[in-house]
Amino acid sequence: MRNVLNTLRVLEEVAIRQPVGVGELARVLVMPKSSVQRALYTLNTAGWIRPARAEITRWVVTTRALSVGRYASGDLGLRDAAVPVMEELRRCTEETIHLTVPEGDKVVLIERLETSKPVRISMSLGHELPLHASANGKAVLANSPPEIIERLLDQGLARYTDTTITNRDRMLAELERIRAQGYATNHGEWRSDVGSIAAVIGDAGVPIASLSVNLPVSRLCDVSSARYGAAVREAAHSITTRLRHAL
Repeated sequence: MRNVLNTLRVLEEVAIRQPVGVGELARVLVMPKSSVQRALYTLNTAGWIRPARAEITRWVVTTRALSVGRYASGDLGLRDAAVPVMEELRRCTEETIHLTVPEGDKVVLIERLETSKPVRISMSLGHELPLHASANGKAVLANSPPEIIERLLDQGLARYTDTTITNRDRMLAELERIRAQGYATNHGEWRSDVGSIAAVIGDAGVPIASLSVNLPVSRLCDVSSARYGAAVREAAHSITTRLRHAL
């Protein structure tokens, strides 16, 4: 069992730090180099990782991880319902569209449709975003049960930028505002250059996912926030309806 767990830990670190070598992995994981080497050999044989640029000393993950990841959390049904709506939302906003699902105290990006504009928000599938400092996360958090909100607040809210909301009362007021208008906004709270507008997919108290329009902060103003907010709110509602009909 320990060998299996160590192999999975190595896979996770390769995904985060790729391209990465044995020495760095051993240091980060506090594992003997021989154990890391065995795990890398197993992962390479199984097709989960490969040498970076044909250099056996550094490793990257393969697309096998993406194909398996698409089955996480029953995401295939969600994607089937969401992608056509996402395509229409991208067409009418001309911006990048993200679909995320909640996982613990974060949301995870499971699908994206990119804008054709040269300046865009670039984020890989599987990327994690904090609940309290991203539009996707705040949309989910605002519609979560009170005990989940309280637990997150009790843990303390990490600061990522100068605009991150870390005060308990301010966050509660922000969540109330999100519920009232039906969408969340992020003006550089996670990364100073990233702006987004998101709405929850699912019913109040049972958030399934969140949908967002993503763009550089330089393109996000009060007018665009309101326009994109109305569009993403309607799109999220459409996906929720599609999911109900699929049950």
